Amino acid sequence: MVSREGLVWDVTESAAPRFVGVLAVIFSTGLLVQALVIPSDYRQPLVPVAVWLGMLVAAAWLVPRARSGHFNGAEAAVAVAVAVAAVASVGWDQRAHAIAGPVDWTILGTIWLLALVALSRPAWTWMSGGTLVLAVNAIFVLRVLGVTPLGLARLAAAAYSMVVILAVFAVLRPILRTQVEMAVRRTELASRSAAERAAVAAIQEDRRGRFALLEVEVLPLLRGIADGTLDPADSAVREKCAQLAVTLRRSLMHRTEHGGGLLGALEPALNAATARGLAVEVQVVGDPGCPTPEVAEATLAAVDGVLRALPPHPVTLTVLASGNDAELYLTFDRPLHDTDGATTLSHAVPATARWRATVDLDETGAGCLEVRWRVAVPA
Repeated sequence: MVSREGLVWDVTESAAPRFVGVLAVIFSTGLLVQALVIPSDYRQPLVPVAVWLGMLVAAAWLVPRARSGHFNGAEAAVAVAVAVAAVASVGWDQRAHAIAGPVDWTILGTIWLLALVALSRPAWTWMSGGTLVLAVNAIFVLRVLGVTPLGLARLAAAAYSMVVILAVFAVLRPILRTQVEMAVRRTELASRSAAERAAVAAIQEDRRGRFALLEVEVLPLLRGIADGTLDPADSAVREKCAQLAVTLRRSLMHRTEHGGGLLGALEPALNAATARGLAVEVQVVGDPGCPTPEVAEATLAAVDGVLRALPPHPVTLTVLASGNDAELYLTFDRPLHDTDGATTLSHAVPATARWRATVDLDETGAGCLEVRWRVAVPA
């Protein structure tokens, strides 16, 4: 299962690096073409060709790491080092007339590396890298143009371009993350609402089925007794009446009618489960009475542990009491989020209570929590 944090990373942090990768390909390819078309701008034309081909290789290595969310400090250092090396190599190889041009394409061709750092690392990292790149670029600009209005204007334009672009990427990450978190939250709420509606519909359909069965079997039985065709003293008739009475009681049973005793002790877990979107249907057969505090506490812990590990869907809690023995069954159809936590059912209960709990799971993850204990211990 994908966590909420993982989902936010996949949607937000992978989209921005993908865009940076597109910029890397566009700038590197464009500058590679420029180096091939106008080789007179360079002393050794093979140098810029190697630089921009190397930038494409760097993009193929760095962008996937930024998209996966594993862009660590070492990779950020590599990105800064590649940017510095590219600016230094191209600046050293450029002729004076190329450096004196109006636009410093070398800065724009390497800024995508610092943008990856700005998306993934703290602000001081990309600020330090940007300062280092600008310092290296300034060495070559001032060597050719000197401390003149043109040289200073060229440096100011390069610094302005870098600061604006990197600031945009630095601000983009938290903005997109906030938007995606809001979208994820809306999706979670919609999913929970849909699960609650599905649970209510399932419970209503189950109850309609039970009442339909009662209508088919109970009414003919009552009519037969009323018109004298069936003898109420007959053992078969009496057994059938008892079975249908249990079914009717289960169909009409409501949790609030059994707020005391065991179900009263389970109310915190049941209420918390309802708040998380689980629709818990409670069925009681017999009278489980009031268990001892140790039994109530252990049963509450067992039920709560399983309910907390379940996703929103309809579950059934059945309590059976017969004589001195009581049983509780919590059945579910979805896999548990935390199998180890939900199946750790060791609690300090007196041996005389004969309390025990087990969780049985099938291959699909569906299963049942079973709890047994003694209602009353003979003296």
